[in-house]
Amino acid sequence: MEFILDQEIAVSTILVTGANRGIGLALAKQYSARGDDVIGVCREGSEALKATGARIESGVDVTDGDALAALAQRLGDTRIDVLVCNAGILSKESLGDIDEDGFERMRRQFEVNAIGPLRTVQALSGHLAAGAKVGIVTSRMGSVSDNGSGSYYGYRASKAAVNAIGKSLSVDLKDRGIAVMLLHPGYVATEMVGGSGDISPDAAAAQLVERLDALTLAQTGSFRHAKGDELPW
Repeated sequence: MEFILDQEIAVSTILVTGANRGIGLALAKQYSARGDDVIGVCREGSEALKATGARIESGVDVTDGDALAALAQRLGDTRIDVLVCNAGILSKESLGDIDEDGFERMRRQFEVNAIGPLRTVQALSGHLAAGAKVGIVTSRMGSVSDNGSGSYYGYRASKAAVNAIGKSLSVDLKDRGIAVMLLHPGYVATEMVGGSGDISPDAAAAQLVERLDALTLAQTGSFRHAKGDELPW
């Protein structure tokens, strides 16, 4: 008689910022669908996020240190296996047309896109499990050497800044066995870009999940396309 033994399936705890729509929502759906425990962090929840079954932590702006500290407290003794810093914003600034409002938009992009991930990692550092993984959703537009079209001053500069921040995090977290990867998802058709793009949020999220699943300390601090190719700084 043949017996089939039940195998214990490892379940990871995944925390995703900006999880109420776009890439963050697609990540929440895919991680939840495969059985992981997902914590969806966002400023405002959504019915789509609720439908994933994720634990929703709304009212959290990644630029607000107090909100992140309160989130850390609510998490209690929860250990995070994968932290995805996905929250981001974009606006276009062109030379000669940047008024005071434009400079304010640039400042806001730095707060959200660059300092936000650092605030998030620092606030949740105590919850990161030994050997955890941190994925920072950045952009190829943050590459200095790859910039051949100019413009988008705030977005480009904020993404270049978060690339530098992510590299430093990879050094500072390495002794804890925590790997960090900076990930360009591609030109994704989300609300942030008005629905244009050459890849869907679901397809981009699948590639991001694949990269994070494979992430080890051997790759920590690298800047990669979600397809896997290493990108130039």
